[in-house]
Amino acid sequence: MDQSLMQQTVIVVPARLASARFPSKLLAKVSGTPLILWTAMRIAREAPEFPLWFAVDSEEVGDILEKAGFSIILTSSDLSSGTDRIAAANETIGAKRLINVQADEPLVTRSQILALTEAIEKPEADMSTLATPIVSSDDFKDSNVVKVVRDANGFAMYFSRAPIPYPRDDLEMLEKKTLPLLRHLGIYGYTAEFLRAFTILPQGDLEKVEKLEQLRALEHGYRIAVGLTDDSSIGVDTPEDLARVAPMLLAADKGVG
Repeated sequence: MDQSLMQQTVIVVPARLASARFPSKLLAKVSGTPLILWTAMRIAREAPEFPLWFAVDSEEVGDILEKAGFSIILTSSDLSSGTDRIAAANETIGAKRLINVQADEPLVTRSQILALTEAIEKPEADMSTLATPIVSSDDFKDSNVVKVVRDANGFAMYFSRAPIPYPRDDLEMLEKKTLPLLRHLGIYGYTAEFLRAFTILPQGDLEKVEKLEQLRALEHGYRIAVGLTDDSSIGVDTPEDLARVAPMLLAADKGVG
């Protein structure tokens, strides 16, 4: 365990090879480079000051990353979530705070990483996440778009698939954009203490109903700091998503050169 990391915030990317909708998507290639390497190179470029690890569940993914110079920790394929995988990896890393970047989000931005870091470094925060303004009434009503409400100090009060806060007396407030409507982005920061506790917490009733893992933390009294960003999250869940993201990756790569 590296004692110098105990006061640092590090990035850990859980990289699970299996995927129901897009088998072996982390190995799918854009211009000859596997998706997982696009994500790795993006993080290294956007946030070079952060120590970076990949918590992998297969030697195939691990070998690709190691050959490119990235640090990996092999974790069990039986772990059920990315949160569990990060917790397992941190038993080796020993960091005080951790940022979870998704392996299938190769367009993560520096501002997102910094906003997550600022939020998790709040003294009262056990966990951090991000939200971005909702600009479409269709998104506000869409159950696939998770909404979040924050308190006056920027901590989550609730996450829901339902439209919250609901403008009871004036539905036109939605169109006027006078409400603080926020879309939750599924990227997180954690303290090491919270991670150790979270992996053994039972599912909460609200989590079971809404199918939102972060509600487990709220139900058990943990505090989630919600940072704000104007950058939307762009993930790859299907081959169609990869085709849509590919031109963006190539354009960003050329921009660096």
